[in-house]
Amino acid sequence: MNHLCILVTLTLLTLPSCAQDTVSKALIRDVASVEGIRDNPVLGYGVVVGLKNTGDKQQTLFTNQTLANILQRMGVQTPAGTIIVKNVAAVFVTATLPPFARPGTRLDVTVASAGDARSLEGGTLLLTPLYGADGQIYASAQGPLTLGGFSEGGGTNAKQVNHPTTGRIPGGGLVERDSALDLRSLPRLSLLLNDPNFSTAEELAKAVNQEFQRELASVVDSRRVDIDTSGPQVQELPALLARIENLSIEVHHRARVVVNERIGTIVMGKDVRLGAVSILHGNLSIEVATQFVVSQPNPQSRGKTEVVPETNIKAEESPARRIELTEGASVEQLVNGLQRIGATARDVIAILQAIKSAGALEADLQVI
Repeated sequence: MNHLCILVTLTLLTLPSCAQDTVSKALIRDVASVEGIRDNPVLGYGVVVGLKNTGDKQQTLFTNQTLANILQRMGVQTPAGTIIVKNVAAVFVTATLPPFARPGTRLDVTVASAGDARSLEGGTLLLTPLYGADGQIYASAQGPLTLGGFSEGGGTNAKQVNHPTTGRIPGGGLVERDSALDLRSLPRLSLLLNDPNFSTAEELAKAVNQEFQRELASVVDSRRVDIDTSGPQVQELPALLARIENLSIEVHHRARVVVNERIGTIVMGKDVRLGAVSILHGNLSIEVATQFVVSQPNPQSRGKTEVVPETNIKAEESPARRIELTEGASVEQLVNGLQRIGATARDVIAILQAIKSAGALEADLQVI
C-alpha cells in the first residue's frame, strides 16, 4: 500500500518586527577564551586483542596486515595471508590534548572499531601512538577497554545494548611531547567571545578598564578584544588573566529558536516574541491504496491466471483552523495554540519558518 500525504499551511502576517537580544550576567571566563589557549585533537590507529571470537573477520585485510607487522617487529615472521584469528580488531583511537599539556599528563582515550568486529568487550588496546594535525606524535595509548554496552548471541537469537564497538580507556593516554603554550612568547593577549556580539565586546572591555583603572582593553571586532600587556605596570600574565576571567559582565544574547526537522524538536527561549499574527492551518490528505487480486479464467478456456492491481484513491480535507496572537505574544503561546488545534511538531516547524520569512518572528530561526 502506497500513501501520499500533502500538507497545506496558510499564513497571514500583519506586522513585521526586528529581533531583540536578552541580557544576563556572566563571568568573562564563561563567555570568552584566550586566543592561542585551546584543545588539540590527536588520532591513532592500533589493534585491540583479547576478544572472544568477536573480532574482525578474515576479509578485513588491514587487520591481518597490522597484526603481521606487529609480530614482525617482535621477531615473528608470519605472512599476513596465513593469519586467521577472530580475537583481534583494528581500531581508531582518539583523544584531546588539553591546554598546557606536559609530558606525563594522563588522557582519556576513545577506541572505535574500524572493521567488522561485533564487540570490543574484554579487549586490550596495544601500544598506539597518537598523532596531531602536523603529523607529529604527541601521546601514546594502551590499556584495557571499558564498554557501555554488550552484544551476545547471533543470528535471530541476539541481544545488543548500546554500542559494543566503541569503548573508552580512562587515563589510558600519556602525553609524550610538550605542546603547552608559553604565555611569555605571546606578542599580544586577545580574548575571543564564544558568541560574537559588539555589545558584549564593549561590556568586556569596559569591565577590564574599570578593574585596572587604565585603558588596557580595546575592542577589535564583535568577537575579539585585545589586552595591552606592554606597560611596565602590567603584572604577570597568569595573575592578569586570573583577575580578568573572574570579572562579571552583562552578556547580550540574540533571541533564538532552534528546530530539528528530522526528529521534530523545537527549542526556544522564553523571551522570544512575535508580531501580531493570524494563522490559518488546514490539512489535505490524499491516500492511494493499491490491492492485488487474482484474475481466474473460466473453465475450459485458454486464459491464464494473472495478478491484477486495483487502485483506490481517497482524498480528505479538514476545515481550516485559525489562531490569532496579539503584538508581543511569545513563541510559547504560539506553540500552545497550535497544539490545541491538533498541529504536530512538524506543522509547528513549518509555521515558524513561514512566520520568520514574513519578518514577524523576533528571533533568529536556526534549523539543524
